[in-house]
Amino acid sequence: MFEYEIAQIRRTELIQEAETERLVRQVRRARRAARRSAKDGEGPVSRLSEHFVRAA
Repeated sequence: MFEYEIAQIRRTELIQEAETERLVRQVRRARRAARRSAKDGEGPVSRLSEHFVRAA
């Protein structure tokens, strides 16, 4: 009986660990997506060379 209880506890820990890893992956994907969408929009100019463009 004792081994069964240890196995159940371990199983529960593994499930919780897997859920945590899934959540971390989702957060990372969301952060990457937010950064990409922020780059697409117009943001502050960081260098003068980006501000002035050579005319063709």
